[in-house]
Amino acid sequence: MINNTLSGWMLIVIMMSISGCGESPSDLQLAQHAMAIEKNDECHICGMIIKGFPGPKGQLYKRGNESSLKFCSTRDMFSYLLDPEHQHAIQTVYVHDMAASLWDTPDDAFFIDARTAWYVAGHIRKGAMGPTLASFLDKNVATSFIEQYGGELYRFEDINQAVLLQD
Repeated sequence: MINNTLSGWMLIVIMMSISGCGESPSDLQLAQHAMAIEKNDECHICGMIIKGFPGPKGQLYKRGNESSLKFCSTRDMFSYLLDPEHQHAIQTVYVHDMAASLWDTPDDAFFIDARTAWYVAGHIRKGAMGPTLASFLDKNVATSFIEQYGGELYRFEDINQAVLLQD
């Protein structure tokens, strides 16, 4: 009987670990939604004021944090994400859908889940710090962007340091 009770408790602990300490995805989405970039917000990587620069921006939430880290470009955001020191702590990630925004003035109403977005690297458009990753919700729009501005298509999980170094 003790073994059955112990096994039961172990199962509960394992299930709680798998479920993210009892938080459902909808709870996380409510707590960690994309926030508007305010006029004085600074990039978490480079410290630049984010507003007023072209190209898609990014933001993310670390596990257990209620405030987002904001980035002046998708390239800076991925630089942070790819750092092994931070990878394990990232909970939620957002980028602008550039199909719904103007390149020079991305609209914060069109942030999308960065993990499901399509990315174009190596294109001729410039972001806040020069080259950046163009982000799109729709693969067909990303492909049209490539036809006009060049570059290569990537998924979130395929982006690494070599991709970030493309000009």
